[in-house]
Amino acid sequence: MDDQTADERPEQSSAVPTHEDTAASAKGGSLRRTIGLSELVFFGLVFIGPAAAVGVFGTLDARSGGAVALVYIVATIVMAFTAVSYMRMSREVPRAGTVFAYASAGIGKTAGFVAGWMILLDYLFIPSVAYLFTGIALNSIFPALPVWVFVAVAVVLTTGLNLAGVKIASRVITGVVLAELAVLALVLIVGIAYLVQNGPTRGWMTPLTGVDAFSVTAVLAAVSVAVLSYLGFDSLATFSEEAKGGPRIVGRATLICLVLAGVFFVAQTWVGSLLSPLTPADLQTDPSLEGAAYYSAVDSTLGSWLHWLLALAKAVGAAFSAMIGQAAGSRILMDMGRSRQVPSFLAEVAPKTGVPWKGILVAAGGNVVVAGWAATRADGLDQLTSIVNVGALTAFVFLQASVVGYFLVKKQGSEAPSWFNHGLVPVVGAGLLIAVFVSANPLALVIGSVWLAIGIAVFAVNNRRKLRA
Repeated sequence: MDDQTADERPEQSSAVPTHEDTAASAKGGSLRRTIGLSELVFFGLVFIGPAAAVGVFGTLDARSGGAVALVYIVATIVMAFTAVSYMRMSREVPRAGTVFAYASAGIGKTAGFVAGWMILLDYLFIPSVAYLFTGIALNSIFPALPVWVFVAVAVVLTTGLNLAGVKIASRVITGVVLAELAVLALVLIVGIAYLVQNGPTRGWMTPLTGVDAFSVTAVLAAVSVAVLSYLGFDSLATFSEEAKGGPRIVGRATLICLVLAGVFFVAQTWVGSLLSPLTPADLQTDPSLEGAAYYSAVDSTLGSWLHWLLALAKAVGAAFSAMIGQAAGSRILMDMGRSRQVPSFLAEVAPKTGVPWKGILVAAGGNVVVAGWAATRADGLDQLTSIVNVGALTAFVFLQASVVGYFLVKKQGSEAPSWFNHGLVPVVGAGLLIAVFVSANPLALVIGSVWLAIGIAVFAVNNRRKLRA
């Protein structure tokens, strides 16, 4: 059955108890339906960041051997399968807990907890990565101040906006997205003009083929990092209980954000590759050059003024991207808290502002610690992005499995079961995710495994307490 027909159906979720479907059960207040389609799209874009590829360009250039644009094309395809599954499940289970709620409904409570726990690794670390981008960008303008100073200031300011409520934050975010898009467009226009006049530093097609020998393994390894740039479209599902149009609006906004992001990332990395004075081999030799590689390319070819403008726009945009990630993480904590899967105090919503304020503060504390650690390491950006992706990719595999379980096994969906839509599509999507997953940084896989082990211990303790009660 097609998506348009599904959109016309009333919202429902027979698989989830009524008291868990709404936020009214949250202690001290409830979430409010105040966010429209345009606001959701801006939320998604600011979280993804129209210029997000700038921050990881050097890392991807080094890992892929120069085939950065191809990396983003592959990553967009991989994420498209995930986006479709998010769209389907957000309609059926419109809860702020996203993959936690979806896997619980489609597979079972244990799978739901694992999916929720792993996506927390994603949402607790993504803002840390974004704050680190802010610190790196501002440090490139004001090198006298260390990265961690800018990180700390950004955390305090954006956490304050999150605590103030969704409506206030959305007004600021709209302006930030428009400004970032304007600066990105300026960089691309001036960059293309420069390339036409002076020629590229690499071959015109190397963003697809690589600088030297092409390697599928290298491209997949880079994709495991590149998917970080897209993490943000999935965060829109955490606002399902606050969207005016409900899950149907959330699904549309999710796909819009993914398509726009793919176009932005391919365009900016293609131009950046052709402008870069550093080769992939240079970046592999000295990883400390990776974080500022795109800024170096702009500075050496287009001028320091444009480098300064791009760095400032990226710094501000990354900080607000972190803010949305922090908000999304707090809502997952809230949903898991009211289901008693994590401490229940995290479910508390402030009556005046309508936000899960305790979850926001917990997430902010974690952001400071993680980003501060990464700022002290030369390879901190590479390590942090890989760690984030392990959590996200694991949760996304559970998401794909929940589609199969919900529609084909349990037959609970409002759509008629389809072996193509609810079988083949999620299975192919899961296979692509697993292929990317196995190419991830070894240290990131170890940290992800440790995080999973901690989660299993937490789950076991919670269940033991329930049995005794």
